Amino acid sequence: MDGLFADLLVIDCASFIAGPAAATMLADFGAREIKIEPPVTGDSYRQLKHLPSMPPSEHDYSWLLDNRNKESLALDLKQAPARAIFETLLKRCDVFITNYPGPVREKLRLRADDLLPLNPRLIYASITPYGESGPEKDRTGYDATAWWARSGLMDHVRASPDAAPGLSVPGMGDHPTAATLFAGIAAALYRREKTGKGGHVSTSLLANGLWSNAVLVQAALCGADLGIRRGRGERSALTELYCCKDGRWFMLVIINDTRDWPRLLACLGKGEWASDPRFATADARKANAAYLVALLEDVFAGDDWAHWQACFEAAAIPVGAISRTADHIVDGQIAANDFFRDIAGVAGVKTIDNPVQIAGCAKVPPRKAPDIGQHTSAILRELGLAQAEIAALAECGAAGL
Repeated sequence: MDGLFADLLVIDCASFIAGPAAATMLADFGAREIKIEPPVTGDSYRQLKHLPSMPPSEHDYSWLLDNRNKESLALDLKQAPARAIFETLLKRCDVFITNYPGPVREKLRLRADDLLPLNPRLIYASITPYGESGPEKDRTGYDATAWWARSGLMDHVRASPDAAPGLSVPGMGDHPTAATLFAGIAAALYRREKTGKGGHVSTSLLANGLWSNAVLVQAALCGADLGIRRGRGERSALTELYCCKDGRWFMLVIINDTRDWPRLLACLGKGEWASDPRFATADARKANAAYLVALLEDVFAGDDWAHWQACFEAAAIPVGAISRTADHIVDGQIAANDFFRDIAGVAGVKTIDNPVQIAGCAKVPPRKAPDIGQHTSAILRELGLAQAEIAALAECGAAGL
């Protein structure tokens, strides 16, 4: 197999999103990925599509996304024969990834202290909800709780100061956290090249949530008053959300209003506002923000987004379209950068490329995510087991074929 990491063997012994997604990023660059999951039921992530909140589809899209380019080895790690197979494989591998809760790792002997002695060159990579230490180190959490809610992001992202906090979307914090672990693994592999030794690299959903909310958290650390919440009309009218005639929203992002205010007026055909004392200076526009917001709302409601988009582009006005998810399918900018890639074995379906690009290092073509235990027999034969031994493991439930 080609790819930057083609000489790496990675064990994905993780569940749901962040851990498996980090493994997927390594696989995209050519690493061989063996996903260990329980026989029969498999990774519980396979059940996500059945939640009432998930959009219906004939495809298991979340599984397809985060487990492409992997082989599935179904093992019951609670059974001694399966544990022996696991340890044989572990001694050959370069990276072990898990996000199992601490008590599960302890029960299955999957802690760093359990595995690193078996393979001194191993990179043990782990994700926890709230960190590896402290009173909550074994607490269960998801990105919605540990990344979104606990970090303060959920509290700050409100339509108005008195509105209820907004819910996150599936995987919103998991995928950035996966990218962090990918970076940590790459750094640990670099250290191994220099020292010959593996080691433990980790991150958490909470740490990534704090990093994502770092500007406001740093403000709190510096004693800033975070109790001041400004609603619509109290903020700058030039960094605000507006709705067009067709119901499409956009965000106006004018930071340098000395330069861009005249451009905006030309775009709007409101040159007379330049001499209006309520808007003639930056301070005046700030003092009269609520009135200016109301005027802009009326103007933007007069035409569809396509009209305003063309005007903004011609006048070099900085704005951001508020896309709907389905818009991305026909987005020319996304297509020009190949952010979506075809999946071998899934006709007519694309997947999202991981966000890291390395010039001169092509990624491997995405392959279909595996069925439970799809590669168990082949991997066991590769480890030297005879067919009779494989059948016996399946008979006792230690392995799933």
